[in-house]
Amino acid sequence: MCGRYASTKNPALLAAEFDAVDGTEGDAPGADYNVAPTKQVLAVVERHPRDDDGNPDPDTTERSVRVMRWGLVPHWAKDLSGAAKMINARAESVLEKPAYRDSAAKRRCIVPAAGWYEWQPGEGRKQPYFINPGDDSSIAMAGIWSVWWQQDGDERKPIITCAVLTTDAIGEMTSVHHRMPLVLPKDRWAAWLDPDNADPKDLLAPDLDLVDALELRPVSMKVNSIKNNDPSLMAAVALGESEKPEPTLFELT
Repeated sequence: MCGRYASTKNPALLAAEFDAVDGTEGDAPGADYNVAPTKQVLAVVERHPRDDDGNPDPDTTERSVRVMRWGLVPHWAKDLSGAAKMINARAESVLEKPAYRDSAAKRRCIVPAAGWYEWQPGEGRKQPYFINPGDDSSIAMAGIWSVWWQQDGDERKPIITCAVLTTDAIGEMTSVHHRMPLVLPKDRWAAWLDPDNADPKDLLAPDLDLVDALELRPVSMKVNSIKNNDPSLMAAVALGESEKPEPTLFELT
């Protein structure tokens, strides 16, 4: 699964990389080397622009970088309490599960990351790894999003939430964990973001060549604690490095 990742680029850089515009309106979070559930994150979406009356233009689309809250909350949820448990959606069932299927058909996004963290089981403790492209490019994690309306006095406030899709691990990723984020190659970005494509089932399989090109880097157990948040979390360490384990955010299984 994907329970922690790093996001290091600002909206302008992501907009250039994903051929989008910056739609964050100054609300973007800063660089985060230990992104955890329910935090504000950056995501790329593509939508039909709407006129002043709220009507979409079916002949035009706009791709933009937006701010979302990590942990999907379906529009029919009573409150936000279940968000931390819905940071991931299984690609194998996302088109059928009631909490996800509407978003999978109508509201898909890309969650850019410098890389994600995964914990490999071991003797007495789990060894964290940082999985990344090995260069300055972003990993494009497939995501879905939803709008939940919060009553704020006499007004209703939209809360935009998202989840990252996961699949069975393939290639070298199987040496670390049995699940992994669904990482999209560049030639799938347009089809995944297409707001008129209501059936993305052909896009839900991981790309072996892309996954095998990723770098697996053992990193410090300091990443276990969300109190720690700096670039050193992504730096390689020697396996077997002696450290006092810190409490994890939640058990990654």
